Order: sequence, then C-alpha cells, then structure tokens
Amino acid sequence: MVLVELTIKGISYSQAQSGAYALILSEVEGNRNLPVIIGAFEAQSIAIGLEKEINPPRPITHDLMAQCFERYKIVVKQIIIHKLVDGVFYSSLICERDEIEEIIDARTSDAVALSIRFDAPIFTYENILSKAGFTEGAQSGGTGQNDENWIKNFIEEQNPEKNVMGNLPKVQTKELKKLLDQLVKKEDYEGAAKVRDELSKRGELDE
Repeated sequence: MVLVELTIKGISYSQAQSGAYALILSEVEGNRNLPVIIGAFEAQSIAIGLEKEINPPRPITHDLMAQCFERYKIVVKQIIIHKLVDGVFYSSLICERDEIEEIIDARTSDAVALSIRFDAPIFTYENILSKAGFTEGAQSGGTGQNDENWIKNFIEEQNPEKNVMGNLPKVQTKELKKLLDQLVKKEDYEGAAKVRDELSKRGELDE
C-alpha cells in the first residue's frame, strides 16, 4: 500500500463543544487535509511541542515519555496512521533501539505529540487519506462554508455525544450505557469517566 507523508497544519477548536479539537494534518506533496479529533490535553501537548520557545517548568506527559525513550536510547523513526474504523484513527510508532526496529501501538494524538519531539515524519496510507481527507476549498459542497466553518462543523458531527454530556442526570440509563461504550471506543476516557460516575450513582454499573 502507498504511504503518504503528512505535516501538521494546525489545531482547530469548536466553541460549540467544549473540549473538542481537530488536529489538521496536511499532505506534504498535495493539497489534501486529514482532520483527527483529539482531546484538550493532547491538543495542548501538541501545541507546546510546536512552540519550541515554550518550556513548561515541569515535563508534561509526552515530554516525560520522550525523555524516557532518549534515556534508554529508543528513537521514534516515524509514525504511521494505519487504520480508520468508525471515525477513529489507529496509529503505530516505528521505533528503533540498537538497530532493532519495534512497532508500538499508539493513539494518533499521542503518536503525533511524540513525533514532534523526535522530529519524526508522519505517514498514512493513500486509502485512508482518500476516504477521510478533504481538499481545501472543495469540502463545502457549494454551501458557501469556508474552511474554518467546515472544520468546526466536522468536529460537532464527529462528537454528537458532547451534546448530552452537560445534562447526564436526565439521560436514561440505557442511553448512558450506550454512550459509555461509544466514548470508550472513541478513546474519550475523560467523558467516559463522567458517564461511569453517573451510572455508579444509579447503581447501574456492571460488576
């Protein structure tokens, strides 16, 4: 399968849904973009990594991971976004130690945060980019939306569960359990913890 190199274009925030961000990856030799939904912490970590002059007083999680890798002479050579299932991207870290290559499964947001710290290239497969990518100026479908509005709408469409997160006590137990499964599948563990707490209050958690 053909690999396509990507670069980080930026991070977009949805004011309509608190804590919802889209990491925009751009094709190096082309004009397609790949939007990836990420959490607030990961967005902050990626932003800090991109702004080289920002040095937190204490290492944040991805800085700590990078320091541990470096201490044990593990180098992140590249990351590959290798799978897309139900809107969730799956990635791998291609690492090397003592000339031995290892492949480590990772969330895409974590993989990108580490790629910045190791100056490692980001790749995805052509079929993923063809399926989930968009071309600037073409994604509005003639509706008159600009790129920024399209991205914000994309965030909201990919996170319909955010609409009920602020009103969990009024959501039926059956729907809460379904929402919990959706959040875990999307790796939104912060949201899943809130739903789990509400289910716990109702005594509805499975043993």
